[in-house]
Amino acid sequence: MTSTPPPPADAAFLAAYDEVVAATWPAGTTPTPVPTPYGTTHVNSYGPEDAPPLVLLPGGGATSTVWYAQAAALGRTRRVHAVDLVGEPGRSTPGERPIRTAADLNAWLDAVLDGLGADSTALCGHSYGGWIALHHALHAPGRVSGLILVDPTGCFTGFRPGYLLHALPMLIRPTAARTRAFLEWETDHAPLDPAWLRLREAAADFPSARPVTGPRPSPEALGALTVPTLIVLAGRSRAHHASRVADAAHRLLPHAKTAVLPAATHHTLPLDAATAPELTEAIGKFLGARAE
Repeated sequence: MTSTPPPPADAAFLAAYDEVVAATWPAGTTPTPVPTPYGTTHVNSYGPEDAPPLVLLPGGGATSTVWYAQAAALGRTRRVHAVDLVGEPGRSTPGERPIRTAADLNAWLDAVLDGLGADSTALCGHSYGGWIALHHALHAPGRVSGLILVDPTGCFTGFRPGYLLHALPMLIRPTAARTRAFLEWETDHAPLDPAWLRLREAAADFPSARPVTGPRPSPEALGALTVPTLIVLAGRSRAHHASRVADAAHRLLPHAKTAVLPAATHHTLPLDAATAPELTEAIGKFLGARAE
């Protein structure tokens, strides 16, 4: 039986999306539609076309636009591709074939990389995007030259119960007010970019699909992963305890590097003006050490 894709995003959301790109992304940013078996994936790209690729995956509900600070800085030496997740808020459009499993996510991302001509790429994901990135590195380690996980969730430890409790009203019935209240709580009222915040609130009405989730990767699978990995953690994250994530990551991925940004929270990353430079510097140093 063929499933019916959700209706397209409304004009208000798309206008807010375009406002963020125009206001925050560097001149020369190129929007690219990438066809896949799961629908058309929208990618915002910046940087020299012949430079080594860096693919960025956002957290749930955040859209690719959240990476503007990293794109501007890292795009000097990398071809940065920021991806809108299919089925999540953004300009990607789901097709008739739904993404239902981690294997589907891996096949989708394989198709995106094929469409971008990225046979080998540095892969970076924040939050839920980190979970996707880690699973893809386990699935296709030969395609991932370097893996960056930014305050990843569901990879090494679980969520704090308090985080889930505060997120519950937004998850059950998303509204702009509930989204703002949750972000204000988690970021301790950090001054997030106003245009991006309007987009994040507009995403409450986005016809998104239920995200694919699953168990954490097994210790055996993680122990066999040899892809160079950097894990950047938010010291004040309310999603989980940074120290516990770091301890688990060191135990499961002993070759991985970790860095803690003391002032960052889960949702100030990656765009908050106070912490974005630190994140960008950490990623840049890691990629510089692994220059292809």
